[in-house]
Amino acid sequence: MLGSRALLACLVIASVAYFAVSAEFFKPFNVSYDHRALIIDGKRRMLISAGIHYPRATPEMWPDLIAKSKEGGADMIQSYVFWNGHEPIRGQYNFEGRYDIVKFVKLVGSSGLYLHLRIGPYVCAEWNFGGFPVWLRDVPGIEFRTNNAPFKEEMHRFVKMIVDLMLDEMLFSWQGGPIILLQIENEYGNIESSYGQRGKDYVKWAASMAIGLGAGVPWVMCKQTDAPENIIDACNGFYCDGFKPNSYRKPVLWTEDWNGWFASWGGRVPHRPVEDIAFAIARFFERGGSYQNYYMAHVYHQYEGLHLNQSGKEIRCSAFLANIDERKAATVKFFGRVYTLPPWSVSILPDCKNVAFNTAKVGAQTSIKSLGYGSLSSNIMGPGQPLHHDEVSFVSKAWKTIKEPIGAWGERNFTVQGLLEHLNVTKDTSDYLWYITRINMSDDDISYWENTGINPTLSINSMRDVVRIFVNGQHAGSTVGHWVQVVHPLNLSQGYNELAILSQTVGLQNSGAFLEKDGAGFKGQIKLTGLKNGEMDLTNSFWTYQVGLKGEFMKLYALENTEQADWIELPPESSSSMFTWYKTYFDVPDGVDPVALDLGTMGKGQAWVNGHNIGRHWSLVAPKEGCQNTCDYRGTYNERKCATNCGKPTQNWYHVPRSWLRASNNLLVIFEETGGNPLEIVVKSHSTKTICAQVSESYYPPLSIWSHEDVIQGKISLNDVAPEMKLRCDDGQTISTITFASYGTPQGSCRQFSMGNCHAPSSMSVVSEACQGKNSCSLNVSNAAFGVDPCHGIVKTLAVEANCISSTDSGPGVAQL
Repeated sequence: MLGSRALLACLVIASVAYFAVSAEFFKPFNVSYDHRALIIDGKRRMLISAGIHYPRATPEMWPDLIAKSKEGGADMIQSYVFWNGHEPIRGQYNFEGRYDIVKFVKLVGSSGLYLHLRIGPYVCAEWNFGGFPVWLRDVPGIEFRTNNAPFKEEMHRFVKMIVDLMLDEMLFSWQGGPIILLQIENEYGNIESSYGQRGKDYVKWAASMAIGLGAGVPWVMCKQTDAPENIIDACNGFYCDGFKPNSYRKPVLWTEDWNGWFASWGGRVPHRPVEDIAFAIARFFERGGSYQNYYMAHVYHQYEGLHLNQSGKEIRCSAFLANIDERKAATVKFFGRVYTLPPWSVSILPDCKNVAFNTAKVGAQTSIKSLGYGSLSSNIMGPGQPLHHDEVSFVSKAWKTIKEPIGAWGERNFTVQGLLEHLNVTKDTSDYLWYITRINMSDDDISYWENTGINPTLSINSMRDVVRIFVNGQHAGSTVGHWVQVVHPLNLSQGYNELAILSQTVGLQNSGAFLEKDGAGFKGQIKLTGLKNGEMDLTNSFWTYQVGLKGEFMKLYALENTEQADWIELPPESSSSMFTWYKTYFDVPDGVDPVALDLGTMGKGQAWVNGHNIGRHWSLVAPKEGCQNTCDYRGTYNERKCATNCGKPTQNWYHVPRSWLRASNNLLVIFEETGGNPLEIVVKSHSTKTICAQVSESYYPPLSIWSHEDVIQGKISLNDVAPEMKLRCDDGQTISTITFASYGTPQGSCRQFSMGNCHAPSSMSVVSEACQGKNSCSLNVSNAAFGVDPCHGIVKTLAVEANCISSTDSGPGVAQL
């Protein structure tokens, strides 16, 4: 019997052979498609993809990211192409380091995976200016992403260059390469209506231009319901099970499965339950989907893509049984058998009989990362000086400092009448732009303020993202916002006063229509109010402009330049101050674990390690409300559901790629805008310390059993195979101790487990024997495995918590600065 809101779907696949990528991957093959799937070398394929954006990692990190994606079940890697990184200056190209796209594509191919290259060239991607180079704004007569000749000329030139580069390197599938799919534009349907008919014409032009480049593989437009017939329109979102392309001749593709969500400064940290992700993916394939991409996969999966029966055996009938009720379980009768479906779940039956997987019973391991203390040394004296060893993270006294001047600092400043738009001046070469003018205050104004108690106020109609106001070198106020009004009282003296306003960007707008008009800095008028005779309009005054910071211009962060500046020792008792540069040296933690800097004691600014910018830091605190004590996977997900980190800074930890580090004497330079304490900054290795898992005996056998020869030949029944718990530490680690183990009715969750009324006494010994001292282990979840049925008639669960340590060390370490 079918439950009230349960849905039943049966997918019949006639003579479809599931196969692994063979050693002949680079033998040239063609790619086409029909209404059901992409057709690769003459065979329909159901594909799992992992999004890896090559500039978001170093080349040294690429092989591991690709390998982990393949290990997690991916058939394909997906990446955007980042125009602003490849052409930072018009006509000057960069294909080196993190922008060595050819190297990245070849690594994907050598791993036996396919590649979906999303050229765009607009990418959004939570990336500065949506991936457009800022110089594009300065092309005469240009309007972005519409039927505009200057934009189309520049876009065609860049897209053609990328396609030609891939052709020259023999990287398309028909040449023996991994690229099987391309994308032109990106989520243009979100803004197309803003451009009217010109937008519709642009879509047709973009499609025609792309097809005409001769790439020889299919092209995609995501979120584009009016994509032309020769372009596949695809879905992006948390769920795409209801999506249908605009033509029956096109397959159902999910180019962005939002398994995560981006964090905003001062915002909560989003979290999406793995059970809901699994539910969304199963529903997608159940309802006709054929290609799904995890957006993004830089964070390793805690779940595996389902590749059912890759032994080559023909499967003539597969079924999905879905229950979309958010609270109630459903009973389904299918082909004479009865199945119970948990709420908000999908069961997958590869043979239309046996359940291989249910999305509510993922049983994935929880890995808790730690930032370790221990045996690592730090150099707190500077290059060539003795090392300091300590196991306690304490304040270092080896910092040096230098002040950043307020206002104009160099010969390259200039003075003009009126306000200039921020980006027109900086060209995004720096976040910072100084606006400086002089204001003459009369004796009458001073007397007026003294007699009335009224203070003069600076008023700016509109600004973004950050403005800082200084009068005669003293900080008078700051405002943060996106095109908000600024009102700040000023303390002015008789005679001439220097008013210095610092406009700051925190990255450029990355989405929306009319990006070229968005700009930064100030809009409207700047006035001084509260004067005896009313107000003073400063908008058309003479303003001196200074781009950037003196420390930026001197490249204080560069290894070859840092000793040329007049650094002074920072006393341990010194107080925090604005607009200050700091530097120190540190040693890299041993091992191969990722390295992170804790900048939680700083305010706002930027940081560099050995000359590499590791990003902006900003210790804005998330609201105290809006997080849930427990996260219920059931029901439609949105970015506000299951939020974490309430009342804490959005980000404290900043990754430093190991390829940027030396064994010792690594230079750390920080520019601090608002005042922070560098003395408490530490650098730590980042590794898995605790692993947990819960698997019930009602779960299903491991997926790998479906390709076992005895199962295929019918010698073993799937009903006789027990569920399995898998535990695994990071590479180079072993399971050191089992801190909790209970087979029965354990309560709680990771780090909060407790025994229930039912418990097998052998739980700890069985788990310890199977797992301790190993990198990974597997445990059967059954009465037989534990030698007893601790509570007859009750469904038992195995809960385990274990600690991981380095195989060659006593544990992850910390290097103090």
